[in-house]
Amino acid sequence: MLYKKGYLLFILTCLSIIGASAFLRSELAVFMNAHFFMKGNQQLAFSEILLSSFINIFVWVLVLVTGKLIWDRIQNQRYIHSIEREKAINELNFLKAQINPHFLFNSLNSIYGYIDKTNKTARNILLQFSEMLRYQLYDCNADRISISKEITYLRNYIVLQQYRKEENLVVQFYTDDPLEEFEIAPLLLVVFMENAFKYVSNFENRENKIVISLYHKKNKLNFSVFNTTEERNSNLNGGIGLTNVKRRLEILYPKKHDLIINKEKESFEVKLKIDLR
Repeated sequence: MLYKKGYLLFILTCLSIIGASAFLRSELAVFMNAHFFMKGNQQLAFSEILLSSFINIFVWVLVLVTGKLIWDRIQNQRYIHSIEREKAINELNFLKAQINPHFLFNSLNSIYGYIDKTNKTARNILLQFSEMLRYQLYDCNADRISISKEITYLRNYIVLQQYRKEENLVVQFYTDDPLEEFEIAPLLLVVFMENAFKYVSNFENRENKIVISLYHKKNKLNFSVFNTTEERNSNLNGGIGLTNVKRRLEILYPKKHDLIINKEKESFEVKLKIDLR
């Protein structure tokens, strides 16, 4: 009540409680004096006892309330200091995070310079990795990101993964050209692609395939990822990656998305629809 700035109500409540307590104390004092402490002697007037009781209780209440206010003030100052200290630590960590990427990019540039110019593959891989890293560190700090930037990131991811995989892996990426510009939560779609590259089949005499499609129509995003898989992976659900992205979708697009996962003996497909309105 006091901390909500209800000062008048607090004072009136305290005075009422003190008055009621003084009255009850006076009644008890009159009874005890008449029957025990001052039996047979002249009794004190009720008004004198009431005034004395009121003053006595008022002083004790004043001391207790003052003590409580001082204690709360001390605790509040400690809390403020802890918040300021935590804020300072977070600011320092933020500044460190700003320094480390610069060091990392400078290191990548140095590595790029040392790679033989005839080794175009290695130089291209490093450049694409640098672009992906820059996107994650700088662009993805926003809640929403341009779909064109996200697609560039996805394409770079595909190229890097293809360097790692066997030559008999076919990766197809379909999207509207040009794609109508819109914004989406960053690093949301790549999780499904990571899952596809992780569990894609590795048949020697059969086609191994990943098919990705991304379309946008009437403020709705349609995204799908299909990959062939081997029988030993048919019971896999994608692990923690898909679990996390499901939770992200629930938070970012509540009741505005539809996620369907189709698991077959030798294929795995994810279909995602998001209402962007």
